[in-house]
Amino acid sequence: MNVLALRLAGPLQSWGASSRFTRRTTESAPTKSGVIGLLAAAAGIERGDDGALAPLAALRFGVRIDQPGTRIRDFHTAHHGVTGASMPLSERYYLADAVFVAAVEGDRTLLTGLDDALRSPVYPPYLGRRSCPPAGPVDLGLYEDARLEDVLTTVPWQASPWYRRRRRTPRTLTVLRETAADEPATTADILRDQPVSFDAAHRRHAPRTVLTVPVPTPMPAGRGGPRDAHDPFAALAALDVLEG
Repeated sequence: MNVLALRLAGPLQSWGASSRFTRRTTESAPTKSGVIGLLAAAAGIERGDDGALAPLAALRFGVRIDQPGTRIRDFHTAHHGVTGASMPLSERYYLADAVFVAAVEGDRTLLTGLDDALRSPVYPPYLGRRSCPPAGPVDLGLYEDARLEDVLTTVPWQASPWYRRRRRTPRTLTVLRETAADEPATTADILRDQPVSFDAAHRRHAPRTVLTVPVPTPMPAGRGGPRDAHDPFAALAALDVLEG
């Protein structure tokens, strides 16, 4: 199989799986529905095109929690854009300063197209809600002849440098992934975030099995590890070389 890996990091993220009415919660990690929606948007798939969505929804999904972030609440007020009438007050929950590695496993041709789409998206990606843009490039590359669980174990730790400097490196990271075809699902949890349709008129999700697995923390991303420091004079030194 082949695996496409993503880095999901930003000031705010919100991944709802059971939000209702005026209380919009977030899961502690990205949902499959949210990540498939991000990929579909990058590929230019319209919300009502269930046929184009189906191959993406069939991809096997997993996510690793590299930096849990902090759950915060926003007391939300709004007015109707046309009439100016007050909208119902709502509570909206977010994850602040979180970083995740998400991955999807499947057909090479499909994943190659999605990899290209992430580098030049039709619609901009966002982290669960449109008010939550990513802090940097999402794409971490395509891994050929690889399994989902192997990629989520070996991709370098993506936590922010400031987070790594302030905290000890954990022995393990938590991975939430779908079970493999040859793997028993007796210990798996059920989460209703399997996308069926994103059509605004009849948005639908189905349940899927989620297995929670600890994995050893890999080496951090970046050549120098967690203590890489920003050198504000590096650009000036490079300019002196060019001018000299």
